[in-house]
Amino acid sequence: MRNRQVYCCIAAALFPLSIFAQPHAWTLRECEDYAVANNITIKQRAKAVEKQEHALSTARNSRLPDLSGSVGQNFSFGRGLTEDNIYTNTNTSNTSFQLSTSVPIFSGFQIPENIKLSRLNLEAATADLEKAKNDIRMEVAKAYMQILYDQEIAAVAHRQVSIDSQQVARLQAFVENGKASEAELSRQKATLANSHLTATQADNNQRLSILTLTQLLELTSPEGFAVVSPTEEELQRIAGLALTHPDVVYAEALSVKPEILSQQLRLKGTEHSINIAKAGHYPKLNFSAGMGTNYYNTNGYESRSFGEQLKNNFSQSLGLNLSVPIFNRFIVRNQVRSAKVDRETQQLELDNTKKRLYKEIQQVYYNTLNAQAKERSSSEAVASSKTAFELTQAKYENGKANITEFNEAKNTWLKSESDYVQARYEHLYQRALLEFYRGKELNF
Repeated sequence: MRNRQVYCCIAAALFPLSIFAQPHAWTLRECEDYAVANNITIKQRAKAVEKQEHALSTARNSRLPDLSGSVGQNFSFGRGLTEDNIYTNTNTSNTSFQLSTSVPIFSGFQIPENIKLSRLNLEAATADLEKAKNDIRMEVAKAYMQILYDQEIAAVAHRQVSIDSQQVARLQAFVENGKASEAELSRQKATLANSHLTATQADNNQRLSILTLTQLLELTSPEGFAVVSPTEEELQRIAGLALTHPDVVYAEALSVKPEILSQQLRLKGTEHSINIAKAGHYPKLNFSAGMGTNYYNTNGYESRSFGEQLKNNFSQSLGLNLSVPIFNRFIVRNQVRSAKVDRETQQLELDNTKKRLYKEIQQVYYNTLNAQAKERSSSEAVASSKTAFELTQAKYENGKANITEFNEAKNTWLKSESDYVQARYEHLYQRALLEFYRGKELNF
């Protein structure tokens, strides 16, 4: 027992903990959540939402009365005004204090329309933020799928290296026994070298795809990054799901996609913009109130004390101001017309967004169909080419097939596997994307 403890201590000293520790493998959901929380574009959209919140607060507070105060100090030289309201050739000074307020009573419905418009703009900005989150989720899912694909391709490439290495060793033994020529051995070594090159390129592609995803996640380094691969059962389950017709997907997408909601809110906001422009036709009524006092001092004359003058000169005022537009050089008329043009433009933008969404759904639907058909055919090709390779391998080992036939059968089998991997993950991604348009979580 003591020897075993000593051995464990030595092993722990020789092998750092980092070797035994497994790197954390990220799920797609974790990648999406991390990207949403750290992406700079999304943070910018969040600031736009915050700005609209301030705009809504400003619009609501426009109903409140304002309050302003002022203090003035004036000096007059030569002929000036005394406290008796007489002009004499003397030097005078005047200190004034004013406090005033005004309250909008009627502004042609401009204030409530501004509040409604600001509220819609806030909701539209929030929808834009959600659209940005969906966009980054789609980018992350695509990069995630690319890693899974590159991992499979790298595995196929290394399997090819293993097969070619075995054949080089076998031919080496045959050459030594005089059963094969040096030319055959050289050709197989060249084939092995090409397989190594293919495997190296596959490993590089895998590293680059990991780098792409880590950059989307705003990670500082791709070192130690790994993703969770879906199980065979999950892949089979997803592949067995029935496809939803694009018209059905589109009908569901209209009610859940934030880009549609954003454009609908902006279209609704144009109605309030028209009403705001029409407010220029209405009269405006404001209530105002104020109070103030003054202190006068004239050289050569005895002035009352500062406090006494402030008390005696104290005054108050109340007033109503009605402004009636009569002719404003057609400014309001043109503002109303321009607002109506904005409404028509926004309607076209909404229609264009809907058409673009439908085209995207159609494209994803038919991409899914194509990938599904390609996966089925490539699966059959893998089975048949693998059987052909095994038969050719048996013939080759029995001396009934040459090395060229063996390599051709092997390359056909491995190419069919690569085609199958590509079709399978393309089918996986497109099907997940189609469900995402329906408002479901983007996951596989």
